[in-house]
Amino acid sequence: MRRAARIDDNHNEIVDALRAIGASVKSTAILKGFVDIVVGYRGKNYLMEIKDGSKVPSKRKLTPDEKVFHDNWKGEALIVESVEEAISALNTASRLNN
Repeated sequence: MRRAARIDDNHNEIVDALRAIGASVKSTAILKGFVDIVVGYRGKNYLMEIKDGSKVPSKRKLTPDEKVFHDNWKGEALIVESVEEAISALNTASRLNN
């Protein structure tokens, strides 16, 4: 039996901040190896992997399943460690895609 998926301590904070700037956010953290959230913003979809930037670097590494996903994904999947980084990455990606 599979254990419940863990989410990073900053997961909810990042989700709330993205929603506050007008993004729609769906948490997908329960899907093993897949990114933590799917974000809709300004007519585009973005995949985001959340890591906790307050933890030591060894605790912020992708899991083996996450690494396989990121290595094989043909689109863009953003890795963010803070609210500021998530908003900045979303705004940067949004500008590049317009």
